Amino acid sequence: MTKNKVKRILRIVFIMASIGSLYFVPWILVKAWVLPLPDTVQEQVDEAIGHGFDGMIVYVGEGEKPPAYYTGGWKNREDKIPADPKSLFKIASISKLYVAVAITKLVHDKRLSLDESLVDYFPELEGRIENAEKITLKLMVQHRSGIPNFTDNPEYWKDEQDNGKRALEFALDLPASFKPDEGYEYSNTNYLLLRQIITKVVGYSHEQYIKEEILMPLQLSNTFFSLSEVNIDDVMSGYYVGMEEDFKTNENGMLATAEDVGAFLRALNDGSVFDEGEQEIYSSIYVYEHGGLVPGYQSLAEYHEDIDTVVVQFINTTDFQGYEWNLSEITINRIVKILRNKKGK
Repeated sequence: MTKNKVKRILRIVFIMASIGSLYFVPWILVKAWVLPLPDTVQEQVDEAIGHGFDGMIVYVGEGEKPPAYYTGGWKNREDKIPADPKSLFKIASISKLYVAVAITKLVHDKRLSLDESLVDYFPELEGRIENAEKITLKLMVQHRSGIPNFTDNPEYWKDEQDNGKRALEFALDLPASFKPDEGYEYSNTNYLLLRQIITKVVGYSHEQYIKEEILMPLQLSNTFFSLSEVNIDDVMSGYYVGMEEDFKTNENGMLATAEDVGAFLRALNDGSVFDEGEQEIYSSIYVYEHGGLVPGYQSLAEYHEDIDTVVVQFINTTDFQGYEWNLSEITINRIVKILRNKKGK
């Protein structure tokens, strides 16, 4: 058999496998979407666990009512420990909301300017990041900088835990995704650099600044920046479809309880996290809700003004294809519909 014929056969096998996966997997999503809507949030959580999630925590904060918590599945699958609403969870990119608030406060205090460029803070990056002299802090906050996303670099994932210590290297000396302010591309590199700028400006760690200016005033005592700050047994386990490994011990940045994330999101949306004059700045640069995704952990934090309700959803199952993320979005949308139905909306 010739080499070209082998290649053609392999290509056909790949195409058929892809078609087969598209035929099979999306029906899970279709099923999750079209099933009759349950009457309660707990029933929806139980239904979602039935779709294959390992564990789940949902926080619902309706107006002035005490928050409600709903759980399903496992906090630790191997040890058969049920999901616990007080567990710490890796909130991943939800942390960008905290960084954006910190940037806002520093801008309000005139310690930063949104119009200053990346090279104003890191002149050594000129020539290493394309257009660095034209990229402003505002464009970085808004993901309109064109700076490549280091997590899109395949080399980064060959040893994610070790490479995370030098993540910026995986975005250097690459062509820009687009010219500054001429496109949008979600890039973790933007917020990696913004954290470093905060540290440079305040003269101590960005973590300490966020703690002093955001966490402590809001009395968020169950929000942390590293696994080194917590008891590992308090952390919800994280799982990847098709793997037995528990990703709990991987370092992935901020951790928090659903309660703390819910309280922060409420404060962000009602303005109580801000001092006078700050919310106008924040509203001009960033969003008021977010999701987060790292191996083994996916989270969504939303505020719905029409029912004055915060919903935080933690799910400790992820996959390569992204179907688990799609399923989580369907789930939270159904939860919000249930809450709207209860209010007659």
